[in-house]
Amino acid sequence: MSDENCKADARLIGDRATGFQTGNTEHRWDLDALRAGHKVLAEYAYEKKPIVKGYAGRTLYVDLTTKEIREIPVTEDMKKKFTGGRGFGLKLLWDSIKPSTRWDSDENGLVLTAGPMCGSTQYPGFGKSLALTVSPSTDIICDSNAGGYFAPYMKFSGFDAIQVHGKAEEDVIVLIDGVEGKVRIETAPGEETNSHVLAEQLTYLYAFEDTEKARQGVAVVSAGTGAENSYWGCLNISFYDIRRKVARLKQHGRGGLGTVLRHKKIKALVARIDEFDATTNDAVDLDKIAEIGAKYHKEIRDLDKEQCNMRTVGTGHLVEIMDAYDLLPTENYRFGQHPKAPKIYSPHFYKLWTQVIPDGCWYGCTMACAKAADGYTVMTGPYKGHKVTVDGPEYETLGCASNMSIWDPLWVLEFNFYCDTYGLDTISSGTAIAFYMEMYEYGILNKERCGGLELCFGNADAMMELLHRMAAGDDDEFVKVAGKGARRMKDWLKSKNWGDPQLIEDCGMESKGLEYSEYVTKESLAMQGGYGLTLKGPQHDEAWLIFMDMVNNQIPTFADKAEALHYFPMWRTWFGLNGLCKLPWNDVEPADNAETSEPAKVPAHVQNYVDIQNAITGWNVTKEDLILQSERCYNWQRAMNVWMGRGRRADDWIPYRSMGPVTRLEYVSRQEMYDKQMVEDIGVPADSLEAMSIEDRMKTMYHYRQNQYQKLADAVYIRRGWTHNGVPTPQKMKALGFGDETEMLNMLQQKIDEDEAAGLNVWGGDYKGDEKPPSDDDKYWETW
Repeated sequence: MSDENCKADARLIGDRATGFQTGNTEHRWDLDALRAGHKVLAEYAYEKKPIVKGYAGRTLYVDLTTKEIREIPVTEDMKKKFTGGRGFGLKLLWDSIKPSTRWDSDENGLVLTAGPMCGSTQYPGFGKSLALTVSPSTDIICDSNAGGYFAPYMKFSGFDAIQVHGKAEEDVIVLIDGVEGKVRIETAPGEETNSHVLAEQLTYLYAFEDTEKARQGVAVVSAGTGAENSYWGCLNISFYDIRRKVARLKQHGRGGLGTVLRHKKIKALVARIDEFDATTNDAVDLDKIAEIGAKYHKEIRDLDKEQCNMRTVGTGHLVEIMDAYDLLPTENYRFGQHPKAPKIYSPHFYKLWTQVIPDGCWYGCTMACAKAADGYTVMTGPYKGHKVTVDGPEYETLGCASNMSIWDPLWVLEFNFYCDTYGLDTISSGTAIAFYMEMYEYGILNKERCGGLELCFGNADAMMELLHRMAAGDDDEFVKVAGKGARRMKDWLKSKNWGDPQLIEDCGMESKGLEYSEYVTKESLAMQGGYGLTLKGPQHDEAWLIFMDMVNNQIPTFADKAEALHYFPMWRTWFGLNGLCKLPWNDVEPADNAETSEPAKVPAHVQNYVDIQNAITGWNVTKEDLILQSERCYNWQRAMNVWMGRGRRADDWIPYRSMGPVTRLEYVSRQEMYDKQMVEDIGVPADSLEAMSIEDRMKTMYHYRQNQYQKLADAVYIRRGWTHNGVPTPQKMKALGFGDETEMLNMLQQKIDEDEAAGLNVWGGDYKGDEKPPSDDDKYWETW
């Protein structure tokens, strides 16, 4: 897409002065001309059926190459083993891809799913979509959740999931039409690609009539030009905000889902319905859900202001908390605090957000944390000078800003807006660029090597210019490599012989190829495991254990940490199986929660979810059964990683920057704390410590902390029922109910046999701690 085309489309929406619509859409787009450009390539008529106990009872299969559209029945066995949501996505991918499938393979599937509880409106956070594909960043399955209306509308249109395979010859839209009972593949040559415009165009184009209600019945999945030219592509899920009169966006951020969407030449997935209500999800006991929901709505009303203040500032409140506890990433995670951090505390964004509008991203969500800045004037790029609505920033985006030393709220909104409309994950973008900035500071990168960009910490202009050039498909070598992420940048720098290879490896904050989300983990071994011992890579949605571990010292032993790294990833996985948001679980807690035996688990809210799942499905599950549902899917996904060649101990490694101080500057900045740890934790005699140089102390700490991480991995693998190389055992899978999944069981046994044949420690024994320091060259330590 040319810059002039961007500007032309931007001018069409330039009349929005405050984020509220100032005229009919026909004044901005010629809808008839857009429709005229569409050509139906394939159409499938289906029988509209009601939801039964939370399930549509079928999934939708689309192949863009062959133009095949068909439905697949959801069996009782599928429900029992995989529950729904992310679980259904894993099953559908297992049935349709190969171990050699990569992100750009035709057989790779892009799957979006709902869950049995998704679409209910009586309890907050019940509108999440789950998306899965083979990731361009990691070469294994990535999964991501997002708000917006697509998953409920897809389900209410008649499908628990959609899986899209193949690749179109030109840009297409896949429409799930719950009004007419049809699925269509249509060409879409005239619409914009970037999401903030495209979502509005399609909202108006596919509304079944020219009314606000009809526009509310359309949900769009899209990604922009940034997704076409990077591995950071996110999916934007729209929801029409009737108060603002704008199509807003929520993101499936991690893993490159938007990159896969655009590679397949999908301009958008669209679901539309004409109506739904509180009974549409066909709960067995609607009164029970309403009773539980009413109680929780009251908790939010009475307690949120004194707890996390989500209804006022959303997740942005975390900035001041993380800064206070030395956990806010600054300068590529070198430090956890910064004197300029108060400039991006949540009160500054409260002034920019529209304050009188409830901000839920699904009906009935009184947590209302989806904040937005209306009437923001874009400062750079193809939409410069236009006024737009910016969704966010969420905490993670604010953490990206601090990581890059961007301390101006308006520049944070600029970064947020363009990442969203270009279809770029803010987390991967911010974390990778912070790494590039650190390499620039050390001279490993420079202006010439960066294609003319002065990519130093705090240079917001250069940061934005990199995003614009990336989205435009710039052919500069650095720009192209930069868009492929921190892992590929590490490899590129080493291939050029620029800088110390170990320093590059230690500083680039990625694991499995996925960039870290925004928390400093150096002083929390459990959170290091929460990032490294994960399925898709270092993302906090599996386990957020920093406060339990570092602040409150609730899990001091390896066994304690392993138990936490079993329970919390399983519990958090459960939300993705059912189409739910995690935040209502513990971002508002009952007033007496601290008095319970396990306050970190928020037992009253766990029981809420037990009761609601039973009330929707008619099942009779317990809280233990919820964990079992998750264990099945969690282990299945790990087994798929093994199947695809990326699910063993070596793949769970993390960069040393997440374990401890990489550079002399980091050590010296907290020398008193580190020296104390050298004596008390590592056992270095105090008199010997005095004689050690800073470099020798860093070497000793490096060795010790890597040891600790490997011992943690031992404990976690044992607790999860895996081999010491991180492979789920056939016995474990059988115990979870997969005894008849012969192909999966045989594959796992074969991989274990291969590990044994290679002489790996498969079945037992503590980690020996015999790894060497990263380099025998003292120059490395003296320099850095």
